[in-house]
Amino acid sequence: MNNQNIEAVEAYIYSLKEKDLSKAPLADDVSFEDPLTPKLNGSNAVKEFLEKFLPAIKGVRIESHLTENDYVATLWEADTVFGIIPIFERFHVVDGKIKEIRAYLDPRPITGG
Repeated sequence: MNNQNIEAVEAYIYSLKEKDLSKAPLADDVSFEDPLTPKLNGSNAVKEFLEKFLPAIKGVRIESHLTENDYVATLWEADTVFGIIPIFERFHVVDGKIKEIRAYLDPRPITGG
């Protein structure tokens, strides 16, 4: 288990709760994908997208991590104004920086669908 990689992932998730993405250890060339957006590339694009959701986040709860080499898969819950949203994310972490985020979640609570 790579604790440095888990620490990077937890710093990212807690930065959402704290509404301070400067604490998220994102690589400059990070990529991000989830059901609500096409693939984003670059830390500025990712932060710009995430900033829109920060006001809706009331809390986070990390349930578990699975690790393999430079990858961390994390199951966590976002307590939001839309309700509790379970999220499963796969992170690629290199040298303490998150290079790739792929989020799996049901977007219906957010989109009203």
